[in-house]
Amino acid sequence: MQTITKYLTLMALCLSVQLINAQDTIQKINNKEKIKTLKTIKEKITKEEKDFLKAEVEAINRRLEKAEMTNTEAEALKKEAAKKRAMNIENRITIVNNKIALLERNEEGYKTHDNEELSKAGISIGGSDGSFVGVNINGKNKPKKYDRRTSSDMVLAFGLNNAIIEGEKLDDSPYKIGGSRFFEIGWAWKTRVFKESNFVRFKYGYSFQINGLKPKDNMYFVKQGNQTVLEEFPQDLKKSKLSITNLVFPMHLEFGPSRRINNDTYFRYSTDNKFKIGLGGYAGFNIGTRQKLKYELDGERIKDKQKRGLNTTDLVYGLSGYVAFGDTALYVKYDLSPIFKDQQFDQNNISIGVRFDMD
Repeated sequence: MQTITKYLTLMALCLSVQLINAQDTIQKINNKEKIKTLKTIKEKITKEEKDFLKAEVEAINRRLEKAEMTNTEAEALKKEAAKKRAMNIENRITIVNNKIALLERNEEGYKTHDNEELSKAGISIGGSDGSFVGVNINGKNKPKKYDRRTSSDMVLAFGLNNAIIEGEKLDDSPYKIGGSRFFEIGWAWKTRVFKESNFVRFKYGYSFQINGLKPKDNMYFVKQGNQTVLEEFPQDLKKSKLSITNLVFPMHLEFGPSRRINNDTYFRYSTDNKFKIGLGGYAGFNIGTRQKLKYELDGERIKDKQKRGLNTTDLVYGLSGYVAFGDTALYVKYDLSPIFKDQQFDQNNISIGVRFDMD
């Protein structure tokens, strides 16, 4: 038994030595890879700073062409920009050289707390625990485009919904005024129409619109052949609602003043806290229709969701507009396409509510 124990102890010692040697080898290889990466970063730093300098010089030349400064002032600014970028290259490469020296001097696992300073210099080194996991030039550290004519934002709208029925007044609508609502969410791009003015913008994108109609007087929708009509439900309805979901592509011309923001290397137009009007329309497809009914039958609560088409129009199109101050607008849209196909009297959806264009 003692002999077996001795052999096991000896094997454990040998295995430990092998593991220690293997770990040392891996650590040396890892350090070499890190140093190699850092040397590559030095080349990227030089290229990045030169790109910044190029953007700054182009911006100065544009201002010179517009007679916003003299040749002497332009040359002075170019020299100042070149000096600044040269010093940036020198400082940032010094940081990387110091990191290389630190790795060469110490074994794997040596932890530092210099990530914040390196990040400010445009370099990211290490993970959340401070250990080295790689080096990269920050992706956001890029020169801005001098003139960006197109921007984008999310669109969110909601409000009241109803229908205008041929030959009838809106006051005589069979749908609840407060209970029928709409919701819209989408994405929009805005492009400046004229090069030197931002008074007119072309706004376009895509949106999901959900138009809801709640019939009055215990009525619900029934398809009779190629007609869709309202009938009284045999039980007492707790809820009756038709939801029509459309994928549409809105297009608007937006008018209104803006504020120009000038910077040394770029400029932008801002419509924050400005009055604006948008006029246009939309076209798209019906991608879903659902009728939801809630009622009680023999003491049991029933929720009936009917996803049959109910003869709703497949292609939808209409007019829309908004009046806004800043990001908030009063929004109106009207479907030129009827809600249901092949009807004796057309019904056209109309909505009014608030709209938010969130940059």
